[in-house]
Amino acid sequence: MIPYRDNIPCRYTPWMTWSLIAVNTMLFLGIQYGLEAAPRNALFQLYGLVPARFTHPDWAVLIGFPPGDYSAFVSSLFLHSGWLHLVLNLWLLWIFGDNVEDRMGAVRFLLFYLACGLLAGALHIFFNVNSAIPTVGASGAIAGIMGAFYFLYPQARVVLWIPVFLLPLFVEVPAIAFVGLWVIIQMYKATTFDPTIHPYADVAWWGHIGGFIAGMLLHPLFLASERDPLLLE
Repeated sequence: MIPYRDNIPCRYTPWMTWSLIAVNTMLFLGIQYGLEAAPRNALFQLYGLVPARFTHPDWAVLIGFPPGDYSAFVSSLFLHSGWLHLVLNLWLLWIFGDNVEDRMGAVRFLLFYLACGLLAGALHIFFNVNSAIPTVGASGAIAGIMGAFYFLYPQARVVLWIPVFLLPLFVEVPAIAFVGLWVIIQMYKATTFDPTIHPYADVAWWGHIGGFIAGMLLHPLFLASERDPLLLE
């Protein structure tokens, strides 16, 4: 079940959404693509979000992390574990980001995106205080966008592609139903997931939930007063 498009037209060009997609893609191609496993894992360890780095500072110094460096909260948002991880995240950003940016404007949207990503990382750390596994990906920030979309466009509908023997089966559903189901899945995974040892993690279930909650609560603070709600007929 993959979202294909929504029915909300944009009134303004979504420059920041396009820019975020471009930056994530260029960083992946320019830095990560083609790296062998060892240098890739080292990159994720330094620039990904490692909970124990912040909850156990003595251990972090012993391992070699720069003391007092919190830049990983941002840098982790721009790293992806592979093509599938990158494409899935940017596809959701493409579908939902332009409409949220339409109500905020480019600068406010960027600040909102980063705020949701930071709070998503904070909640991930709160529930994984002893984890030394780096987490990478923009999904926490994108979850915040979905949280804003859920409240900004309650009347929206989303066209889903449902693969049935690879046939192009498209179904239109209320956006709140799709996003609501997505939240239920994140809650289920967060409360039942049994962590195992991996060199990195590209799915932080509590981070997704934290980003979504941040988006729900914070989006009114970033709305541009001159950009009124779009009324659909």
